[in-house]
Amino acid sequence: MYTIKVNGVIHEVEQDKKLMRFLRDDLRLTSVKDGCSEGACGTCTIIIAGKATRSCIPMVSKMADKEIITVEGLTEREKEVYSYAFAKAGAVQCGFCIPGMVMSGKALIDVNPDPTRLEVINAIKNNICRCTGYKKIVDGVLLAAKIFRENLPVNEEVGEVTVGQAMLRVDAREKVLGTGEYPDDLYLDGMIYGSAVRAEYPRARVLAVHTDEAKALPGVIGIFTAEDIPGSVKVGHLKQDWDTMIPVGKTTHYIGDAICLVAAETPEILEEAKKLVRVEYEQLEGVFDPCEAMKEDAPLVHEGSETNILAHEHLVRGNADEVIARSKYKVTRHYETPWTEHAFLEPETAVAMPFDGDGVFIYSTDQGTYDTQHECMAMLGLPPEKVIVENKLVGGGFGGKEDVSVQHHAALIAYLTKRTVKVKLSRKESIMIHPKRHPFYMDVTSACDEEGRLTALKAVVVSDTGAYASLGGPVLQRACTHAAGPYNFQTIDIDGKAVYTNNPPAGAFRGFGVTQTCFASEMNLNLLAEMVGITPWEIRYRNAVRPGEVLPNGQIADPATGIAETLEAVKEIYNSEKYVGIGCAMKNAGVGVGLPDWGRCRLLVKDGHVEIHAGASCIGQGLGTVLTQVLSETAGLTLDQIAYMPPNTANAPDSGTTSGSRQTLVTGEACRRAAEDLKAAMKDKTLAELEGQDFMGEYLAKTDAMGTPVPNPVSHVAYGYATQMCVLNEDGSIKKMVAAHDVGKAVNPTSVEGQIEGGVVMGMGYALTEQYELDHGIPKSKFGTLGLFKADKVPELDSIVVEKPGIDVAYGAIGIGEITSIPTAPAIADAYYRLNGEFQTVLPLKNTPYEKKKKK
Repeated sequence: MYTIKVNGVIHEVEQDKKLMRFLRDDLRLTSVKDGCSEGACGTCTIIIAGKATRSCIPMVSKMADKEIITVEGLTEREKEVYSYAFAKAGAVQCGFCIPGMVMSGKALIDVNPDPTRLEVINAIKNNICRCTGYKKIVDGVLLAAKIFRENLPVNEEVGEVTVGQAMLRVDAREKVLGTGEYPDDLYLDGMIYGSAVRAEYPRARVLAVHTDEAKALPGVIGIFTAEDIPGSVKVGHLKQDWDTMIPVGKTTHYIGDAICLVAAETPEILEEAKKLVRVEYEQLEGVFDPCEAMKEDAPLVHEGSETNILAHEHLVRGNADEVIARSKYKVTRHYETPWTEHAFLEPETAVAMPFDGDGVFIYSTDQGTYDTQHECMAMLGLPPEKVIVENKLVGGGFGGKEDVSVQHHAALIAYLTKRTVKVKLSRKESIMIHPKRHPFYMDVTSACDEEGRLTALKAVVVSDTGAYASLGGPVLQRACTHAAGPYNFQTIDIDGKAVYTNNPPAGAFRGFGVTQTCFASEMNLNLLAEMVGITPWEIRYRNAVRPGEVLPNGQIADPATGIAETLEAVKEIYNSEKYVGIGCAMKNAGVGVGLPDWGRCRLLVKDGHVEIHAGASCIGQGLGTVLTQVLSETAGLTLDQIAYMPPNTANAPDSGTTSGSRQTLVTGEACRRAAEDLKAAMKDKTLAELEGQDFMGEYLAKTDAMGTPVPNPVSHVAYGYATQMCVLNEDGSIKKMVAAHDVGKAVNPTSVEGQIEGGVVMGMGYALTEQYELDHGIPKSKFGTLGLFKADKVPELDSIVVEKPGIDVAYGAIGIGEITSIPTAPAIADAYYRLNGEFQTVLPLKNTPYEKKKKK
């Protein structure tokens, strides 16, 4: 028996266990987040005896005579102050790291009421944030300290809000205080636990699955194989090639494949039962290199296929070979970019339960409730009304939660057992299972005339799409369509292939393929500038596409095209610094290329409020706040009249995947249209008189398909543009990053800055430190060894928001979720080239102060 004091209350504990498990599972203090259980992420940070401490490391038995405080134990004044300060500073995005950040901040402020910025950075340096770039979290802690010191009042936001106002996020308070629920925070009556036994080999034939010993273990509810699936074994976001479980007699595709599912009464019994399952394999030769996988004699990743090539894109305008041959200057280089792990702070979790007879209800963390519904419907063989999906809070995604990971497994167990079940990935499993950023191998030739006017670009790119299709086809397509960048190229020849291997799958990741090809094409520009005798800034400005000119894909640039303005915004800083690198980018907003791209929003008048129902996931970008602002501005409603509701397939219309920087523009416009109808109805009636009425808004972002035989096809309804710069100190450390982004209209300027800052820091990791290491398809990285940037390594971040009107929907807003990470790596690589003369073509960069030291 152990005695432990938590938030002023003494508890008696019979069995020793990890402190975090006691706090979460026994006391249900769910502000203590389980991000890794490895002591690496800091989401479980609490205060023990006055010090910020990660609770996943110590045991309950070591806590005698120590005062423990979690966010739930803050005073009411502290709760008000931290909620307000973090919201006001824009420190809250996905929110999963925030309670841990609050506790680290409190531990500092309690002993140092007037900390410096550096002291705050030092206090949170062991807490990872993947969304914000840390700057606004530091601002939040400093603001909280000021409010405490000066005993300032904290005021709630009231009244109408406008598009363009830096309003407090609608979900900030629940995220700061830990009262908002992520799926892992659900503890429901009678809930059981499920998990998959995973493949032992990347490529092997499953000969037999022996489950009798595991089934005999007391507390095991059931063990299920592919034979128990009532519908399709295969699922998949776009192409249904991903096995829910590998059937006996079939072949594994990667180390993360599920062989069987185990359900048990407790997590402890579950883990014991998984160890008792015995699987017989015939180990087969795998293929782990995309170039090797394209050879005729290569093992086929998917049986029955003719080739390992998933997708092939070939974009041609003019005759690139002829134009390059005639051009004054030309440069060819080979580039390689690495695998990257999303490292969102919330590991994947789903809770599913039976409902309506043979139906299932799923609480999920994903990037598209309807995507999850469609895949689970196919697997269960059920109609849509029998499979309901609702998003709880989503602790980051960045593309990595577009594919189902645990949702279909939870749904299947709930369907078969008629019990409520939680299926949760450990951090190790998460790193192994979900799709990553594609590694790319690129040969790029760029050419220009004697004045530096770009003439042609030719590229051959190969991506490793891993074991399953995921989003590999569209990622390749976007990589190719954006490879020429935001420049007035009129001749291109870009050939790309996405190739299956037995590596973990690759899919959507912030930037969606453009991050890779942009690095290559931007670096070539710097060499051309040298040949011409002009600066890298100048060659970009001369060739920046302007409104009315033709983009490399043939689309006419719209009035909102602002790449030149972003270059102008950084010109003075660029010219004043010695070691400065530059990179530019463009990125589509919306799915585009002729695919149906609907935004939908339903406004329901209920109990004197207007509820916003949109089946679009908020993964930290602040969609609920955007829709609240659009509704308030359009219909003239006050904040106390508006309620943003969680996406739910039974109540909210399908607004597509949160991907492609699309939701602010596409669903924002749908919300505006619904709000216009509501406003019209309110001319004659009060909200009370409109009780129960629905107002539906729809917007189709109509575009032309690839290859449409028209002179100037519309590939995307809008593009965002950016220029970023990296400024180095003499010692090679980064002095500051500058990011100028054309966003059309900033719906919430503070949120826009936060997106920019977070994207830049993510891009810094991509350029300098991050490595997802594989050895013959087997991940070797842990969360703590991925090379994620921490607060004490982040330099000054200078975000410049450029607003250029020209888009006639969603008040002119253009999404920026993806573009913020795209030009960062080439800007950094260019800066180091200016410093040391070493032109590098492989990421992450070598010979920098940030390079991971190899163990001797």
